[in-house]
Amino acid sequence: MSGATLRLRNLLGHLSSSASKSPVGFDHNHHIHQLSPTYFLERASAIEPDAQAIYHITANHKVLRRSYIEFADRARGLAYYLLTHGYKRVGVLAPNTPAFLESIFGIAAAGGVLVPVNYRLKPDDITYILDFAEVDCVIVDQEYEQLLDDFKKSHPQVPLVVDLDTDATEGELCGPFDEAVLEGLKYDRTQGGKGWAGLKSQCTNEDDMIAIPFTSGTTSKPKGCVYTHRGSYLAAIGNIVESGLNRNPGGCKYLWTLPMFHAVGWTFPWAVTAVRGTHYCLRKIDYPLIWKLLKEEGITNFNAAPTVNTLLCAAKEAERLPEPVQVTVAASPPTAHLFEQMRNRNLKTNLNLIPVHVYGMTETYGPITKGYFMPSWENLPVHEKYAKMARQGHGFLTSLPIRVVKQDQPDDALIDVARDGKEIGEIIFSGNICAKGYYKDPAATRKLFAGGVLHSGDLAVMHPDGSAQVQDRAKDIIISGGENISSVALESALVQHEKILEAGVIAVPDSHWGERPKAYVTVKPGAATPLDPQEVIAWARDESGISRYMVPREVEVVDELPKTSTGKIQKNVLREWAKNGAEAKGKEGGK
Repeated sequence: MSGATLRLRNLLGHLSSSASKSPVGFDHNHHIHQLSPTYFLERASAIEPDAQAIYHITANHKVLRRSYIEFADRARGLAYYLLTHGYKRVGVLAPNTPAFLESIFGIAAAGGVLVPVNYRLKPDDITYILDFAEVDCVIVDQEYEQLLDDFKKSHPQVPLVVDLDTDATEGELCGPFDEAVLEGLKYDRTQGGKGWAGLKSQCTNEDDMIAIPFTSGTTSKPKGCVYTHRGSYLAAIGNIVESGLNRNPGGCKYLWTLPMFHAVGWTFPWAVTAVRGTHYCLRKIDYPLIWKLLKEEGITNFNAAPTVNTLLCAAKEAERLPEPVQVTVAASPPTAHLFEQMRNRNLKTNLNLIPVHVYGMTETYGPITKGYFMPSWENLPVHEKYAKMARQGHGFLTSLPIRVVKQDQPDDALIDVARDGKEIGEIIFSGNICAKGYYKDPAATRKLFAGGVLHSGDLAVMHPDGSAQVQDRAKDIIISGGENISSVALESALVQHEKILEAGVIAVPDSHWGERPKAYVTVKPGAATPLDPQEVIAWARDESGISRYMVPREVEVVDELPKTSTGKIQKNVLREWAKNGAEAKGKEGGK
């Protein structure tokens, strides 16, 4: 080796060595650890092992309660089972059950990746997701096992671990999932009982995948969003603060109305566990049961789409709760009218449900903005106050500020719209709680992050106070005679009619104006007289206060609006109804 080469190597070694040491000689990473939300369960069980972690009414109609040490032990058992069998990519097809909750932590603790699947999808979409995500094991609730018939035929080598969702943890009633948990715990005991130390509750690399939740895929094949340990951790921390999970001195009691499969429950499995709250698991949306739990169990928090909250407020069991309940509202733009029903202290129907308005996408781990309620709003006229609450607001404290940029610009030209509440642009995001990308889809990832920011596809205005307000999805804006009509704004106006419960608005062709709005509406329960569509049109024209060009010329009263599994109105189905008439409506109406 030449003298010059040796001197260069020594110099590089010296620089490398000094760069990796602090001034006092310690490794430069001594002050950080790799972030993973899986650690929240190990921590919770160590701090408060006997605290109630889970409440659930099982499939065999038994009340199940588990402490944090029981929750943690079962997650550990599952982790050791997966680890010893070498399963790394695990699908979960289940409702909101303890098994799903335990799987979220157990899969990651085994160093694996969670693939949550929407059980309301068609079997071929479920097969597509599991195949595309390359799962090597599937945990499935017994009720939904038949949805995997096609998958089993094409992937006979992939084992199914079936959960019976009973109160039994061993014996003839427990089922394969519980047996897997017991097998894993037994393995750990025979190997010296390492417990969490033998697992990965603290990940090796925080930028590694922890989950691949899929988008709904209403207009194309579902896309898998790559969630990292770091992003999930920071999104969960954001939700703890923004949804007030740590406000209650006795601990939060969180009701699982939001599907855990949807963006991993908006990261709330981790967030609730981090504050040692109680998870009230629900197999399905059951409004009488929800009201029973709200009244009898002292629920402090739940998350729900506007449509779920609308139907909850309209349920016959609805009544004012003795203590306020924080309700995180997202999935589609809520109306000011809904917030008034939930919160307004001056209404006889005030239910003491306190809305926390957030906004986001599967691509942002769920919520990424919050409509912060300002104390000064209390002095505003009622309608104005609740209209401000219905804005999507500002970026989370664990993200960067939300932006609204001009449309039809080059990818690298990110020009903000005026903060005037009028100019419409696209919402973009950047920061810690944006997904890493789409799994195995570099082209879609490049499009999603064009210009180095995450594009939402949502059109919005920016108000002078820096809060954003969604006007519509780009594809849902109605352009009538050169005027842009927000279907969201029109829906918000229509639900203020005394007989209307919900409204869905779409564009239909018009020979003169190009297109015009058509409204589908449902009627509030107990309405004294039937709802006449012409009555609605006249009310919209003469009393609603909306501009004349927004007034629908066509209103159709239906029994139920088609919705996604997360409560969004399926505008694509409404378009099919309008295009094909009653035949299509009869076919699609039960979705």
